[in-house]
Amino acid sequence: MKIRLVVEQDPQTGRFSAMFPELPGCASAGDTEAEALTNAREALALWFEPDNTPLPKNATLVELIA
Repeated sequence: MKIRLVVEQDPQTGRFSAMFPELPGCASAGDTEAEALTNAREALALWFEPDNTPLPKNATLVELIA
């Protein structure tokens, strides 16, 4: 699976932002481009981490690995 990451430098602050356009709310930033990339990898891992939302009794949980 390929996921696009957009990295931009803010001309006013000099900091870098990193966002995944296809994953709402999955974004990060850093003082350097390398730091923004590292932080984006962590944000991506957290975005895909399962939560503990209770499921209805008649639901079946299926885990997919991409």
